[in-house]
Amino acid sequence: MECSSHHFDAIVVGAGIMGSSTAYQLAKRGQKTLLLEQFDFLHHRGSSHGESRTIRATYPEDYYCDMVMESLQIWEQAQSEVGYKVYFKAQQFDMSPSDNKSLRSVISSCEKNSIPYRVLDRQQVSDRFSGMISIPEDWFGVLTDVGGVIKPTKAVSMFQALAFQRGAVLRDNMEVKNVVKDEVKGGVNVETANGEKFWGKKCVITAGAWARKLVKTVGGLELPIQALETTVCYWRIKEGKEAKFAIGSDFPTFASYGEPYVYGTPSLEFPGLIKIAVHGGYPCDPDRRPWGLGTSLDSLKEWIQGRFSGLVDDGGPVNTQSCMYSMTPDEDFVIDFLGGEFGKDVVIGGGFSGHGFKMAPVVGRVLADLVLSGEAKGVELKYFRIRRFQENPRGNVKDYEDQVNSFSNQNSANSWGQIKSWAIGNCALIHSFELTMAGE
Repeated sequence: MECSSHHFDAIVVGAGIMGSSTAYQLAKRGQKTLLLEQFDFLHHRGSSHGESRTIRATYPEDYYCDMVMESLQIWEQAQSEVGYKVYFKAQQFDMSPSDNKSLRSVISSCEKNSIPYRVLDRQQVSDRFSGMISIPEDWFGVLTDVGGVIKPTKAVSMFQALAFQRGAVLRDNMEVKNVVKDEVKGGVNVETANGEKFWGKKCVITAGAWARKLVKTVGGLELPIQALETTVCYWRIKEGKEAKFAIGSDFPTFASYGEPYVYGTPSLEFPGLIKIAVHGGYPCDPDRRPWGLGTSLDSLKEWIQGRFSGLVDDGGPVNTQSCMYSMTPDEDFVIDFLGGEFGKDVVIGGGFSGHGFKMAPVVGRVLADLVLSGEAKGVELKYFRIRRFQENPRGNVKDYEDQVNSFSNQNSANSWGQIKSWAIGNCALIHSFELTMAGE
């Protein structure tokens, strides 16, 4: 007799923010859902932990704006359902040298998507933020009302709690070793390291930095997704100025385009400290991480000294946290069917490239749509298909600078350029796999 407790409509592999959001969406729609996590729930070994993530609609790529705006609605809805806040509103301020193509593309994207914005010169920036932010004479800034901070660990917990309330089964410390097509009754069998097996009509792989390894095991496809280890830094605000930088004041979430690409949030998680970090990291194996800074902070210290007029101590961070990005060559997501022998029975969500957390609600909605109907509305999935790497090994073509800085150190011989070359080398494998895609 088959055990009904091991049979599901959908099995989600990976319980970070994307998997937890997907499980919530599936359970909410009445699907018998299983959410599996290889480590403890809410662990700190991947990309979904910590105390803050920026939310913004200011993207050079205009196809992200609608995704952010829909996500804002779902963030608000989910936190009203659970009864506590994970999203704290603020304005978003982006700055760059005047010749930076990325920020100029942000303006075009705002116009195309009807996102209100203001362009500020050096004096206007000083006036708007009461001298707290200073930019060079040949820089400019873009200010929008769509910004804020998400509490990541709390947000993951929220989606897991809501999924559980709607009947989802949650199992942690369940490493998935393989997903195998069930030739007898259809669907898939999910095999775990401890010997347990689960059957599902459909399977969603949201394994973060481990997605590349798992997808290769399951389908023989080497996705061009590279894990980067990144370090989040917290800096001390000068005594007496703490309230001016706090969430709820006039201080915004922010990003600075160029070299280095810097981002930060108002003071929220640690009293008297402000999060300011370089958007980047160095390549790593998620199972053999160096767990260290890995890069010099000199350029970041210089940036802080130039931007905050001595109001933030630039001597060095007083607290650091380690995290991982899952990078694609074009820094765009992978949202697609695995295809091959699995057809549309296995869906992949990965490669969120250090900027996907804010869009987890809409990603979960889209992945659930693909599970249930094989299509998703409201999102231009052509930018996230696996086949784009067949057409161009570097993925989507963009006429502006890379957003993420990638470094090499003694623990990693790879550079971002080498990673992109590696992606080109794997183009043939992706091409041969694409030829077998069901329905294509």
